[in-house]
Amino acid sequence: MTVPYDVVVIGAGSAGLVVASAASQLKAKVLLVEGSDRIGGDCLWYGCVPSKSLIHVAHTVHQIHQAAASGLVSSLNGTGIQVDYLKVYQHIRSAQEFIANHADSPDRFRNLGVEIVFEKGRFVDERTFEVGGRRVQARAFVVATGSRPLIPPLPGLAEVGCLTNESVFDLTRLPKSVAVIGAGPIGCELGQALARLGSEVSLIASRDRILPKEDPEAAQAVQHQLAQDGIHILTQTRAQKVSLENGEKLLYVGAKNGNGGKVIRVEEILVAAGRIPNLEGLGLEAAGVQYSAQGIQVNAKLQTSNPRIYGCGDVIGGHQFTHVAGYEAAVALVNALFLPISKASYRVIPWATFTEPELARVGLTESEAQQRYGQDVMVLKHEFAEVDRAQAEAATLGFAKLICRRNGQILGAHLVGSHAGELIHEVVLAMSHQLPVSALTGIHVYPTLSEVNAKAALQHKKQKFAANTRLQNLLQRFFAWRRAWS
Repeated sequence: MTVPYDVVVIGAGSAGLVVASAASQLKAKVLLVEGSDRIGGDCLWYGCVPSKSLIHVAHTVHQIHQAAASGLVSSLNGTGIQVDYLKVYQHIRSAQEFIANHADSPDRFRNLGVEIVFEKGRFVDERTFEVGGRRVQARAFVVATGSRPLIPPLPGLAEVGCLTNESVFDLTRLPKSVAVIGAGPIGCELGQALARLGSEVSLIASRDRILPKEDPEAAQAVQHQLAQDGIHILTQTRAQKVSLENGEKLLYVGAKNGNGGKVIRVEEILVAAGRIPNLEGLGLEAAGVQYSAQGIQVNAKLQTSNPRIYGCGDVIGGHQFTHVAGYEAAVALVNALFLPISKASYRVIPWATFTEPELARVGLTESEAQQRYGQDVMVLKHEFAEVDRAQAEAATLGFAKLICRRNGQILGAHLVGSHAGELIHEVVLAMSHQLPVSALTGIHVYPTLSEVNAKAALQHKKQKFAANTRLQNLLQRFFAWRRAWS
């Protein structure tokens, strides 16, 4: 049966754009379907780009405050530091518009040969997708419709209103006070940025600590800094209801066990309590595609229950990061255009939380490694305070923690500190190529922060030597013998 397209890509976010661009450059005929009026997805418009732009400005303001507090600089005419939030908003929009007009420009994709339709569509059967008043068929389909913020069913929230990562970057004025529901990466990043720009921030965490998916010691370092930034952190606390009084939003919270309670009065409530996949209206039932509340169900080849249809990115759940979406898109692309033999592997998936200090992770945690390998686990740790460049930059908070086996196999790494999101890639490369931890002890430029990885890795040899009393005794006798015969 002749079909008009090699692949129809549904969703023009990170995953969809990778598939469409690469497939077209491979000379496949591609149709890209996007339900909104622009491409780029959550990363460009609501996630990575605007959040990191905001964080950059907040970090700059914080550095100025720190310099003033330490006496390195003094404020002009005694007025202190004033943040023009309208200019912050314009900085965010400028970054977005540049990317939208260059890397994520519709014209760029059209010039590559991609046909783009800005319409919502749906499957009408297992081989046909209806969009823009026509029905199209293809050799393969890739669903990459992403996710959106989960809004908890709190009484009064819908009536009072709230911010999410989809609306917080539309603010042109800094709220005087903000309550953040959720202490994961989004809540911590945005909460710290708003606090450093001048908002009074309360962070609501349902667990006993923030960032519950991270190494507890690393998360504690971030939590300590958030508290230093003046953020009110309420752990083991749940939001209960919301009301409005005299123009203020009242967030009622209570202990996780149901005891106690308090009211937080704020100008805005920011919800960062998780995400849900965008599945509605796609006609997945008609296409024979199985899914759940967590997303479209796929196998290791990223095929759905309909082998002609693939899924990648946030819509399939799992690791909801832009770089993972791009990786999954590459796997789906090869399988959809050629033979479905490539499998996605999540053994070496890094991610970072861009608070200050940054927190980056890849592989297993200490407890996960011990559950799997028992006593055959070594924990190698080095503090940033013991790295000369960190001392020079007054960036001594944090550490590098490497998890490995006694034979040197790297199982995971957790970095918390300045530029951790950059420093993690050295470990990622080593793990990807199955290099031993000793590979990280190679020559590093001095003085650089990356020495923290080399110094942590060196602990492998030091710890093994410290545990080998037989070798220590042998060496002691050898040097004594050599001194006697010198």
